[in-house]
Amino acid sequence: MSTSIDDLLGSGEEPTGSAAERPSGGRARWLLRIVLVTAAAVVVIVVGLRAVGLRVPLWIIVAGVLAVLAVRRVTAALSPPPPPRAGLRSSGGEESGTWNWSARDALRTAINGWERPLDWCVDNRERFTERVLPRLGELADERLRQRHGVTRESDPARARALLGEPLWTFLGTPARRPPTPRDLAAIVAELEKI
Repeated sequence: MSTSIDDLLGSGEEPTGSAAERPSGGRARWLLRIVLVTAAAVVVIVVGLRAVGLRVPLWIIVAGVLAVLAVRRVTAALSPPPPPRAGLRSSGGEESGTWNWSARDALRTAINGWERPLDWCVDNRERFTERVLPRLGELADERLRQRHGVTRESDPARARALLGEPLWTFLGTPARRPPTPRDLAAIVAELEKI
C-alpha cells in the first residue's frame, strides 16, 4: 500500500480540542470557571492590597487577572510534550502488556482526528456533509491519483468506473443522514479496494 497511515488518518483542517467541538455545556462550564477563578483572584488581590493600604481601580485588577489567565492558557497550549521517561521500556524482548493511555501518541492523535468529527456528526447530516464527506472524497481522490493517475475532477468517467456506482454516489451526493458504522465500514472497504 503506498498511502501512509498519517495520510489516511490525517486531521486535515480540524484543530484538536477547539471550542467549536465542545458541546454547548462545555463552553458554558469553561466560561463559568473563568469567571469564578477571576473573581476569587480579584478578591484575594483586593484584600491583600487593602491590607497594606493601597487602592487600585477594580477594572485594572480584573484586566490583570484575565491577562495572566490568558497568558497561562496560551503557554500551556504551546508547551512541548514532556520528554519520555527513561527506563519505561524493559530491555527484554517482550513488552509489559500495559498501555500508557496518557502518553501523546501520533497514531492516537490521527485517530482522534477522525474519531472526534465522526462522533460529532452522529446525528447531524449537515456536519457530516461539511466535515467528513470532503475528507473521504480527498482520500478517494488521493487513492485514485496514486494508483490510476486520475481524480474525480480530472477524469470523472474513469474515476466513476474505478470507484463503482455506490461509492461514486455516496461521495457526490450529500447524505440524507450520516451513515451507520456498518455503512462507513463498507465505504472504507470500497476505498481500500481502489
